[in-house]
Amino acid sequence: MLRFSEQRLQEITGGASGRRIIVFGDLMVDEYLWGDVTRISPEAPVPIVNISQEQIRFGGAANVANNLVGLTAVPILVGVIGNDRMGGLFLDMLRQRKLPAEGIVQTDDRPTTVKTRIIGNDQHIARVDKERTDPVSPEIQQQLFERVLAVIDEVDAIIIQDYNKGVVQPTLVTRIVDLANRRGKFVTVDPKFENFLSFKNVTVFKPNVKETEEALAVRLHTEEELLNAGQRLLKELQSQAVLITRGAQGMALFEADGEVTLVSTRARKVADVSGAGDTVIATLTYALCGGASVKEAVYLSNFAAGLVCEEVGVVPVERDRLVKSVLRNQNDYDD
Repeated sequence: MLRFSEQRLQEITGGASGRRIIVFGDLMVDEYLWGDVTRISPEAPVPIVNISQEQIRFGGAANVANNLVGLTAVPILVGVIGNDRMGGLFLDMLRQRKLPAEGIVQTDDRPTTVKTRIIGNDQHIARVDKERTDPVSPEIQQQLFERVLAVIDEVDAIIIQDYNKGVVQPTLVTRIVDLANRRGKFVTVDPKFENFLSFKNVTVFKPNVKETEEALAVRLHTEEELLNAGQRLLKELQSQAVLITRGAQGMALFEADGEVTLVSTRARKVADVSGAGDTVIATLTYALCGGASVKEAVYLSNFAAGLVCEEVGVVPVERDRLVKSVLRNQNDYDD
């Protein structure tokens, strides 16, 4: 079990504060509509929701950026939004948070990805998605690469956040990772199924168990199966580390030197796992930028995930709360 002194935590968080981190991936808007249900529609057997409250939040890769803001880093979003009303609202949210928008490509070719959740009487009734998932055009891919190239010397790391919405394409990923490696930047990846084995030569590759099982066509029911999968990913991807997140079972870290670390979950009372993966990749990368070892970064991201899982809804982690939680609770756990 790795334990942090207060001095070490301050060294890492102090070193990471203000660091600029590119977040490249599928940008989304999460729209929430809350209301009351008092009757069933006469037109179809569905509830009529009288909307009383609306809220717009960052979603997808933008939620990773939101976590970085809470940790006191400076995210630079690189992705695509539509030239539509939700795209305009997305830019307004960036301005409100005083975040840079130079990495955003706005296009008429596809809509801004929007996930609308309808909640009636405190129950999730429906989700309505507006999106396109086909690959973005070569022209847009080139624009995205130029956005990364323009700021690469100003950043410490790149997070690649893939939701299979068409922005994260293998050729573009290879160009970005090669550029980052030549400039000595950290590259961390949160993958999805379609491009799973395209993320080669990165710093940390972070799939979850389900994604790993689907991509490798295996089942990870035993520790031996888990270890074999981690070693296989290290070999195939040539990454410095692989981190498999396992939900309630914690995390498994595989490092290129052969060391394997199993980390138990840090959530004391799980209320909602929404957004936990975004919190893990954000905290992990933030800690690396502050001088943490990969193992230290993993432990901190595990604590951060535990904090957000104790809250209902997608809630970003905050630096001071994370530090206090680690100091207060780390002695309660044994790996």
